[in-house]
Amino acid sequence: MIERYTRNEMGKIWEPANRYRKWLDIELAVCEAWTERGVIAPDCMARIRSRANFDVSRIDEIEKITRHDVIAFTTSVAEFVGEDARFIHRGLTSYDVVDTALSLLLKEAGEIIRTDLEALLEALKERAMEHKHTVMVGRSHGIHAEPVTFGLKLAIFYSEFTRHLKRWCAELENISVGKISGAVGTYAHLSPEMETAILARLGLRPAPVSNQVLQRDRHAAYFTALALIASSIEKIAVEIRHLQRTEVGEAEEFFHKGQKGSSAMPHKRNPVLTENLSGLARVVRGHALAAMENVPLWHERDISHSSVERIIAPDSTILVDFMLDRLTSVVRNLVVYPEKMLENLMRSKGLIFSEAVLLRLVDKGLTREEAYAIVQRNAMKAWDQGAEFMPFLLADPDVLACLTREEVESAFDVGYSVRWVDAIFERVFF
Repeated sequence: MIERYTRNEMGKIWEPANRYRKWLDIELAVCEAWTERGVIAPDCMARIRSRANFDVSRIDEIEKITRHDVIAFTTSVAEFVGEDARFIHRGLTSYDVVDTALSLLLKEAGEIIRTDLEALLEALKERAMEHKHTVMVGRSHGIHAEPVTFGLKLAIFYSEFTRHLKRWCAELENISVGKISGAVGTYAHLSPEMETAILARLGLRPAPVSNQVLQRDRHAAYFTALALIASSIEKIAVEIRHLQRTEVGEAEEFFHKGQKGSSAMPHKRNPVLTENLSGLARVVRGHALAAMENVPLWHERDISHSSVERIIAPDSTILVDFMLDRLTSVVRNLVVYPEKMLENLMRSKGLIFSEAVLLRLVDKGLTREEAYAIVQRNAMKAWDQGAEFMPFLLADPDVLACLTREEVESAFDVGYSVRWVDAIFERVFF
């Protein structure tokens, strides 16, 4: 499934041809800067510009001998450019090219993820508005609490993902840096001013200081932001999975015509899409930890981070792109059962209004401890007997000593419990 998905726009970002294209863009930007400073003659630059190219299979062939990917790349480019290739890679170290290109790739992937986040937010908002007043029971510890609405659940998810979008935009800014500062970051064979000009051509800004690499706290923050997104995706997925349980049955993934839920049990309609999202979130979180372990490198640089990033950069971005797209589809097509929500709300036989009764007793002058004891003893009778809560209250002389029948009944008002939904929505969406 994921392998098929990598053939789309996100997957193509991480194909060797695109990576090498970024490398070539950087090399040409450096040559252009040398030309502006009189080191490369304009006619020579024109030839470099027109001839510069590479061959992926040839790079692979050369690398088998050199055991060095950047040398294999520059050798392939030289075969296209000819004699003028002596100016290519002038004053650079390999990671001037590799790290700057990685920033370009992460930025390119990040723009897709930003679009994905915006699409999910749109879907969540649309369904939240649809179910703003769809009443259901709230649950804490999995146990019935007080009434909420399904729209409020979705509004919480929407608010959470607006924070993700804000964080993600910050991470795109954070990763949009490069370094053209030489072997150990001292600009031994070029200058900081030249670096700034080169990176400006590429849509990046220079890191204030670097050694042979960009510092990996930037990358760790990027992958941690992806892990946070994945975790919130799982949060929504877990909610849907719970709501789809047979005993709950309040919402479910859309079941397509011809879809099968079980090889043995024809009746099954399983939450397979959201279960899949829960599993993938674990992978993305693991990649964030790997990115953090890339932060401490030896001295001016070692290569221990490289093998890790070759895995986590494509995998994390491809996975989160896939997960956001899938979740957006699940939300848009989610089947909601308001009648079942109302039925489940009534299953506790009024116990969910215990706090409302408690507060009315307190308002009549009882201490909170006294009121709590009165309400709890009646609630436990109703709980143990599976009976309606209100009759026990109306039969309790301690309750009736403080409250009229009408005051007790008024505490069992679902509408009163969710009367501030519109005000909450104003905060979230407007």
